[in-house]
Amino acid sequence: MKALFFITGRGLGGDAVVAFNTMKALEKRGVVCDVALDESAPGVLFEKNGYSWHKVSIPNAGGHSATKLSAIKGAIKLFTATFKARSAIKKSGADFVVGVLGGGAIVGSLGAKFARKPCFSLISTPLDSMVCPKFNQSYVLPELDKFRWETLPDNMDKAFYPLADNVGDGDESIALSKLKEYHNFDENKKTIVFSSGSSIFKGMVDAINLVSANTDEYNLVLVGLPLHEEYMKEIENNSKIIYAGYINWINHLFKFADLTVLTDDGVSLEEALTCEKPIIALTRVKWGRYQNMAGVFKGAIIESEVCDVCKSIDEAFENYDSLSENALVYGRQCAQAADDLADRILKKLE
Repeated sequence: MKALFFITGRGLGGDAVVAFNTMKALEKRGVVCDVALDESAPGVLFEKNGYSWHKVSIPNAGGHSATKLSAIKGAIKLFTATFKARSAIKKSGADFVVGVLGGGAIVGSLGAKFARKPCFSLISTPLDSMVCPKFNQSYVLPELDKFRWETLPDNMDKAFYPLADNVGDGDESIALSKLKEYHNFDENKKTIVFSSGSSIFKGMVDAINLVSANTDEYNLVLVGLPLHEEYMKEIENNSKIIYAGYINWINHLFKFADLTVLTDDGVSLEEALTCEKPIIALTRVKWGRYQNMAGVFKGAIIESEVCDVCKSIDEAFENYDSLSENALVYGRQCAQAADDLADRILKKLE
C-alpha cells in the first residue's frame, strides 16, 4: 500500500516534521510513503532522510495569520494546484493521500477528490478546517479551537501532534554534561528552560530577562536562534542567561530541566510533556496568537502573559506535584500519538 503526503511549507520543520512523524508511523505498518512539496521548497528534512519528492503547487494563505486578501490570492492559485496534485497522485500510484496542514491539506484533499482516491487531512487553521471536512476524513490538531469541542461531526476527529519515537527518551546525564560547559551553570540550582522553538521571539527574551532581574534562584537556559539580530545583543548583555543556541539535544534538556517556559504551540509543548515536566505556556509571543493550550492539556500547563512569568513560575513550583502528575498522563498520550493516528487512518481504509 502506498500513501502520498501533500505538505505545506519548505520541507524544513514544523509542518514537515508533523508529516515526517506520521509517515514513519505508517511505514512501520508496511505503507510506502511518497512526498509532494511546493516546487519552491528546498525539502531539506526529506532530502536528509533519503526521500525524493513530487514538485507541485501548494498555495500559502498565511495559516493562522491568513487575511481575506491572502485567502483570495491562495484560492486563485488553487485551480492549477489541484490539477497538479491530481497528476502527482496518479504518477505516484498512491492508494490514498494525506494532506498536512493549511495549503497542503486543502490541495491534497481536492487533488484526491479528482483522482478518486481516499484522503485524510491533518488540519489546524481556519481555512483547512473549513474546506477539508467537506471532502474527506479530517483530524483536528490541538491548535485549532475545534479540538476543545466535546463533540465533532462524523467526518472529523481529534489527534495530538505526531511525535518522533525517541522524543521522550531524554537522558538527564547528557544534558548535565553539556550544561557544565557553561561557566554560569550551578549544579545546585533548579533549571528552567526557555524556548519559543527554533527561533527566539522577543517575548521570550523579555520573559527570561524579567526572571533574571527578579531572582538568582535558578539556572536560566535559553534555546534557539534569535529571530532578529538585535535580540542577540540583549541575550549577550545578560550574564545570568545560559545561551545554548540551536541544539540537537533538546529532549535531554527537557528531561533534565525542572520546568520549561515555552510558547503556546502544540508540538513543542507535547515534546516537553513526554519528558513529564510542568510547563509555563507564554501567550501571544508568536505574532500575537493565542492558542489556549492550557485548555487542551488541563492541569499540566500554566498559561501566562510575559509580564506575569515570575508569578507563574512561583505558582508552578508551589503546585509542582500536581502539575507533574498531569504532565505524565498527557506525555504518555502524546508519545503514542503518531502510532495512534496511523492505526486510525488504516482502520478507516479497511
